[in-house]
Amino acid sequence: MHKLRDEQKGVIFIVLILVIIGAVSLFFAFSLRTDDVHDILDREQFVRMLFVVEDEDTNVLFSNVLILNPQTKKAAVINLPGYTGAIYQSLGRMDKLEEVYNEKRIDVYRSEVEKLLGIRLPFYSVIKLDDFIHLCDMIGGMRVFIASPIDRTSEDGERWLLPSGAINLDGDKVATYLQYRDEDETEDNIQERYQNVMNALLMGLHDKSFVIFNKKNFKQYSLCFQTNLDEDDEEVLFSIISDLDTESIIRQTITGSLRTVDGQLLLFPLNNGEFIKEAVNQTTSMLVSSDGTYTSRVYILEIQNGTTMQGLAKRTSSLYQDASYNVLSTTNADRNDYAETVIIDHIGNESAARNVGDLIHCTNIRQATDEDSSGSTSESQVDFTIILGKDFNGRYVIQGASY
Repeated sequence: MHKLRDEQKGVIFIVLILVIIGAVSLFFAFSLRTDDVHDILDREQFVRMLFVVEDEDTNVLFSNVLILNPQTKKAAVINLPGYTGAIYQSLGRMDKLEEVYNEKRIDVYRSEVEKLLGIRLPFYSVIKLDDFIHLCDMIGGMRVFIASPIDRTSEDGERWLLPSGAINLDGDKVATYLQYRDEDETEDNIQERYQNVMNALLMGLHDKSFVIFNKKNFKQYSLCFQTNLDEDDEEVLFSIISDLDTESIIRQTITGSLRTVDGQLLLFPLNNGEFIKEAVNQTTSMLVSSDGTYTSRVYILEIQNGTTMQGLAKRTSSLYQDASYNVLSTTNADRNDYAETVIIDHIGNESAARNVGDLIHCTNIRQATDEDSSGSTSESQVDFTIILGKDFNGRYVIQGASY
């Protein structure tokens, strides 16, 4: 047997060293592997996830953004109307938001939504309609409220039939609920249905979490989702999401003015899109309040116009509704010459009152008196009354201004 030459010995030695280095590198890579989900949460404190449900043609049917604080378990769901109009850089033209997804798919769509809302979205989930139906059946259906019974026939001859009331819909019925169209309903009604289904999905994940995350069950559920995570991180993330407080989910949507452009009805966000960014930031702040008062319930407002500017209270109500407040009424104030905007606190909650004021940069806050309560819609119903003065320019209070 010939002895190995020195050159061969050298080659074998180098190969052994490379093998050892590779093995050691793999060992440390697996030993020190960082959980992507927890790493992001450690940095950002929130789960921010884009959900997209596709129709049969793989176009976007509806999409929502979930913002969740895992510490308080409070969450907000932001609806993204597909007809939201803007000049989208990715398309190089003015068009509907949904066209970004239909033409450029999820990564570009996520980027445009991030710009629209002014937040980073580390996670996304895409669900095809057939998979959504299957997922719905696996979690035992989705519970929604239908005000009136539905009995319609589509242009293709498909019959849409749904009962009224708070009912549990199986997968096929959920698909009907999402896709039926009534000639008398507005686009807002359709968007509300999409939000109802998103909330029902979150409630289903919560209610069935003991099954979904038991042993190896999650793998069957995860087949319904396409995410940007590996299977282990998917399970971690959806486990966190399923633990949210389903009783206090804040519902938010994009509002603005409707205009027809090139034959398309487009929704243009208020204040060139700046308001929805501020509303999302404020909603996020509500999820992390130290005393929990902001997240305990939705506050009810009454907005009064104390100026001669027509329609000011109604336009301002859209700002507050976008920020997840409930505006009970918009009326004229007892006079139209208020110099300063004032917020009247009927419930004695200074922190919440400041939060209401922050949205329009109003610091003039006072406690309600008996006289204020008698002039309000109802002391028992209204938490805060906002009287708009001449210092309000339609978006912000400008100190010392007179409009």
